Amino acid sequence: MDGTSGAGASRVRGARVAIAAVFAVHGAVTGNFATRIPWIRDQLSLGPGELGLALAFPAIGAALAMPLAGRVGHRFGSRAALRGLLALWCASLALPALSPGLPALCAALAMYGAASGMADVAMNALGVETEERLGRSIMSGLHGMWSVGALAGSAAGTVAAHAGTDARWHLGIAAAVLTLLGAVACGRVLDLRPRAEERPPPRFALPPRSALVIGAVGFCAVFAEGASLEWSAVYLRDVTGSGAGLAAACTTVFSCAMAAARFAGDVVVRRFGPVRAVRAGGVLACAGGVLVVTAPGAALAITGFGLVGLGIAVVVPLAFAAAARSGPEPSQAIAGVATITYTSSLIAPSAIGQIAGATSLTASFGLVTALAAMLAVTAGALRTGSAGTDGRDGPAAASGDARTVPAAEG
Repeated sequence: MDGTSGAGASRVRGARVAIAAVFAVHGAVTGNFATRIPWIRDQLSLGPGELGLALAFPAIGAALAMPLAGRVGHRFGSRAALRGLLALWCASLALPALSPGLPALCAALAMYGAASGMADVAMNALGVETEERLGRSIMSGLHGMWSVGALAGSAAGTVAAHAGTDARWHLGIAAAVLTLLGAVACGRVLDLRPRAEERPPPRFALPPRSALVIGAVGFCAVFAEGASLEWSAVYLRDVTGSGAGLAAACTTVFSCAMAAARFAGDVVVRRFGPVRAVRAGGVLACAGGVLVVTAPGAALAITGFGLVGLGIAVVVPLAFAAAARSGPEPSQAIAGVATITYTSSLIAPSAIGQIAGATSLTASFGLVTALAAMLAVTAGALRTGSAGTDGRDGPAAASGDARTVPAAEG
């Protein structure tokens, strides 16, 4: 196989850099949007329940569109599909701030979620394939690059919010810049095409049972991530009375904590194994959640959000890695876990808003704390398919996928 030749190895290394850049661009879209949610809320005079309703629509859009990602890849090839889906996701960043009212915001967020979900499935599938061809774990690092992108995006949003910049200008410019960067990044990702005899994937298929179990672990972590990323700024504003700049900075701290933990994740997992790493992370995230709901001021609340980020950071990369080794149909398992975890991230903001509308934001983050604690209980599911007898994780030793072939290069 060309993965063992000099030229093939160089191409795979280049593909690793490219897919890492794609993860960063995807994260930057999320980071920019999250910091301007308070602006959109204030601009449209939305209450917690109305904002929570609007934030349910990305989940609806994603649920409808994510099963189509496989068919898009089959039709156009992995590289062209990712390039188009990522461009659509970046462009959708501009839509929510342009909405004149709640119905338009719901429609914009449905499109936002659909584009995000399809791009997320495509890039994670290519990330797992790149890991397989390299023969060593890279998924935690790739998700670390997503967090770096989210950090950069939230930092830009923090500056824009602190300066009082109209979010329509901020998000419109960010959408244009990120669309260009995404197109460049996609130029060197793996270009996989289906074999001639391969049928297109179904529009909808139930994930295998193994993906459901693994996805349940990811659900808990991603719920905490989605809730913290999209509600932390609002929490600081409404619960601790912080100003717009400090509230936006809380999102930056959360993203920074996740990025740091994910870059260290591959080393930690090799030493302690996925189960122990996730159990320890669950304890840490639970402690952070307790700090958030009991903090009397902004400083301790921000610290709590940072601990939540540290604790949940490695769970999703490990869930994708476990899914890839959980059965005879890795792509179906990956898609199943992606659907569960990604839908969780989109359900979380809506659920937080609905609970806050009925009770309080503090009570909402009590639920986040409970789900973080569940990670310690359910972590054993990630032992599925692990190499060795100690539960330690590692990529399967495979140089390619029997159902796909590289497209001609050059």
